Amino acid sequence: MLGRFTSRRAAVSEPVAPSEPAPEALPVEAAPALAVVELPAEVAAPVNPLLTDKLLDAKVRLHRRLIEELNLSVLEKMPDDEVRKHVHVLVQQYTLAERLALNAQELEDFVAEILDEMTGLGPIEPLLKDPMVNDILINGHEQVYVERAGVLEPTLVRFKDEAHLLRIVNKIVSAVGRRVDESQPLCDARLLDGSRINIAVRPIAVDGPLVSIRKFSKKPYNLRKLVDVGAIRSQMAELLAAAVKARVTLIISGGTGSGKTTMLNALSAFISEKERLVTIEDAAELQLQQPHVGRMETRPPNIEGKGEIRQRELVKNALRMRPDRIILGECRGEEAFDMLQAMNTGHEGSMATVHANTPRDAISRLEQMIGMTGMPMTVASIRSQIAAAIRVIVQLQRLS
Repeated sequence: MLGRFTSRRAAVSEPVAPSEPAPEALPVEAAPALAVVELPAEVAAPVNPLLTDKLLDAKVRLHRRLIEELNLSVLEKMPDDEVRKHVHVLVQQYTLAERLALNAQELEDFVAEILDEMTGLGPIEPLLKDPMVNDILINGHEQVYVERAGVLEPTLVRFKDEAHLLRIVNKIVSAVGRRVDESQPLCDARLLDGSRINIAVRPIAVDGPLVSIRKFSKKPYNLRKLVDVGAIRSQMAELLAAAVKARVTLIISGGTGSGKTTMLNALSAFISEKERLVTIEDAAELQLQQPHVGRMETRPPNIEGKGEIRQRELVKNALRMRPDRIILGECRGEEAFDMLQAMNTGHEGSMATVHANTPRDAISRLEQMIGMTGMPMTVASIRSQIAAAIRVIVQLQRLS
């Protein structure tokens, strides 16, 4: 998600001074959390698409043969170099038997693709390893898009057929204890590396499986980095840093892919290490650096429709955990009521994100969410609670 910030600006809507004088905002250059970190240049991993249908067929046949002949449990315990050498020998023998004319580089690419099929996620494995790719969007077995630096672009990556794509999909969901099929055609989950994934299969997905992967950033941006890339002005960064330090409750608003989680991560760096934080998310993405953090994640219902744990239940439970601040990854339902209650009852400085195009829309969304609780509250009462709880709205907009 990092590249998304290359052409975005953040705006603060109607900042309100706290009841007590806020401490003087430190210059951005003086704040320890804003130190510039020089990252080594990373080169995007090249994507090696399968060039011909013949090679595609050969790869699928060889993969099936290797699965039958090799003891995968033994391979998992072997060093990567030994596994690669072992597979390289078998691939070389197979290509000679199949009379596939491959030069040395093509043979190495073929070995890499076979290893990706065996131990990774097949054709999209190079995309997952590419540090420049933020999102991977699969529209059926013949169309794969990626987002780099906030711009969507097509790739040459493709799957042999729909069955091949479904096999990769099942490998993904089984690794996180989920399933997807005609009876359960939708799946929203988090990969082991933290990446978020959404899957839709037939009959919901009319033209074949739809897969959306938002990669987990291992190096989240801090506020200084956001200033450096032009996502936010230094004066605005100073204001937001001071607001967080002064325990001003705030909401981060923006559209899909505008960088709300990235901004929330950056602002959280200014929370004191002496505070106890509790985070609540659908898929754990926040990377708070404080030592005293309790992380909670919602749980979807099982195949019998039972066992679901929603955000509202987690917010209520968080209030019993003696938090200094509650951080809600995304507010989108009736949990908004409990979050506002927390903000109004001694949990100043709590933060949340909401999907909205403008600050005014964010307030309207919150009103609608509170109305979803079914509690007998007048519009005036709802607006009074929102006004008392929220002091600042940070609006993000995607400009690319």
